[in-house]
Amino acid sequence: MNFSTETQTLIEGLIDWFQVILTIDFARYLFGAGGVFLLTLLGRQWLATRKIRTKSPRRRQMMREFRASLITVFVFGVVGLSTKFGLEAGWMEIYGDIDDYGWGYFAFSLIAIIILHDAYFYWTHRLMHLKGMMKHIHWLHHRSHNPSPWASYSFDMPEAAVHALFVPLALLLLPMHGLAMWLFLGHMIIRNAMGHSGYELFPRRWAVHPLLGWLTLVTHHDMHHANGNYNFGLYFSWWDRLMGTEHPDYLARVTGDPDRCRAPLGVTGAKENA
Repeated sequence: MNFSTETQTLIEGLIDWFQVILTIDFARYLFGAGGVFLLTLLGRQWLATRKIRTKSPRRRQMMREFRASLITVFVFGVVGLSTKFGLEAGWMEIYGDIDDYGWGYFAFSLIAIIILHDAYFYWTHRLMHLKGMMKHIHWLHHRSHNPSPWASYSFDMPEAAVHALFVPLALLLLPMHGLAMWLFLGHMIIRNAMGHSGYELFPRRWAVHPLLGWLTLVTHHDMHHANGNYNFGLYFSWWDRLMGTEHPDYLARVTGDPDRCRAPLGVTGAKENA
């Protein structure tokens, strides 16, 4: 096999991989954002008491979010090529046989990647809110002041790249079974779409549960879009609690009990402007 044939084979392989990633990520976006959107649309009467804000996002805004999300899917595909290189080079591993590591590791890896993603999201999100970075990286997402599920992928290109880099970085640390990776990616988009739905889709009492209270309910992220100085977490509230960036009115807002206002556990809340 000569060099020209090897190069052509490599290029064809990369194109095929790119197309697969585009298809998977677009389908995942449609399934997550579209599914949650349909749930809130068809169930709007049943969910009326769970609506977080009086007004609903306009169709023009949702179309903008969808168009921006198509660009994000493209960026995810480009960055996803690094995963292809990592797998081919043996730096990363997505395995197919549970017995290679066992069910215990399967569960551990799934929990670990969710916890790692939450930490990655919190700290990169905080950085994006710095005054010198906000307008260049995170501004488009916050144009959706009152977001819809279609805002799940509505990012500036640099922000899309930051989000996409998590998977190859995580795979450098954690071998993942293919099913565990699918479960993680499905969990990611569903939680993301729910967080932008505008309806409190979780039981409100979870916010004050000793264990479930560490989960971020929909109101948590909705308040971030309303006031970008607080609530930077994705799945869990512990980083916001620890770093003093959870909105002090969050529990009062989500439970409807004004006596639930609390001071954060950590330092004074962030001062960056959204």
